[in-house]
Amino acid sequence: MSLDAILNELVKDSQSPKQLLQQYKAEGKKVIGVLPYYAPEELVYAAGMVPMGIWGTNTKTISRAREYCATFYCTIAQLALEMLLDGTMDQLDGIITPTICDTLRPMSQNFRVAMSDKMPVIFLAHPQNRFDANGLQFCVSQYTNVKKELEKISGAPITDEALENAIKVYNKSRAARRKFVKLAADHADVITATRRSAVLKAAWFLPKDVYTAKLEELNAELEALPVCVWNGPKVVTSGIICDNPNLLSAFEENGIAIVADDVAHESRAFRTDVPEGEADPMLALAKQFAAIDYDVLLYDPQSAKNRRGEFVARLVKDSGAQGLVLFMQQFCDPEEMEYPYLKKALDDAGIPHIKIGIDQQMRDFGQARTALQAFADVLSMS
Repeated sequence: MSLDAILNELVKDSQSPKQLLQQYKAEGKKVIGVLPYYAPEELVYAAGMVPMGIWGTNTKTISRAREYCATFYCTIAQLALEMLLDGTMDQLDGIITPTICDTLRPMSQNFRVAMSDKMPVIFLAHPQNRFDANGLQFCVSQYTNVKKELEKISGAPITDEALENAIKVYNKSRAARRKFVKLAADHADVITATRRSAVLKAAWFLPKDVYTAKLEELNAELEALPVCVWNGPKVVTSGIICDNPNLLSAFEENGIAIVADDVAHESRAFRTDVPEGEADPMLALAKQFAAIDYDVLLYDPQSAKNRRGEFVARLVKDSGAQGLVLFMQQFCDPEEMEYPYLKKALDDAGIPHIKIGIDQQMRDFGQARTALQAFADVLSMS
């Protein structure tokens, strides 16, 4: 298959969660919705079911979800519920609702109430103090609860052998995505901002073995191309999510290449592998969560050292980028509280940055386009 054909297929996959869900159901498969983020999808895969990421949508207006949500809840959470209430994703066989932030914690109960007569809602509480034996034990106990609920839905036990295989499948997928991100930076003439986002987004809707096979084929095609000489500005992106083509097209209009990211919906999701060869694969999943670092939503006992801010600044420099574009999710308290520390680290490192407030209800990106154009001009002169 040609490079363009592979890209077009992955772009289509990224835009078709409802159609893919209908396809899986027609094939007799059970599908579990997985809300953001850090839920152990490997358990769903090991149960013989399809995990499907639920990260809201750019194509709907919040209507029915307002009956259950406070107005200050972020639009990612509200629109995830909207899709379940309006019939878009109500064919799911269950959903996993992590409680990683102050919105998702109460929101998980709203999902349970709203979906009580439609599907099981599996509650997942991660430990913030996750590094010591007690934290690992708590994480294993929570994952064990998820495992038991998934077994009820699938009707069969999740064996250690199946989970060990799932861990290998997912680690292989993470490696392929990390490789794609590097290749995308080397081939920004082919992998535009919108294509880059779509390729990574498709991973949330396809079984990981299927997705990885497509991505490895794309990676091989990219490796065969000469590295492009990019004369325009290069940036790193950061934030929870930015998958709106109408906004990302502004990067292309202004000749801006995305050469790396610190986005939860993208690279943060595949930075850390699960240890393989552990005697207890459930403990391996817990160890992976404990090993995740530099995330705005996770407790850092050394936060006074501004480790995360320094990590993002180092990412910009190591990637060869000239600046950072921060997509600030509206009503995201952790990101808003972190911003002064992130700004200080960027300023100390002499890295220009721009902060763009976004949510999934935005339709007019005129101000954001103007800001990106001005930022591109600044970077071009630096």
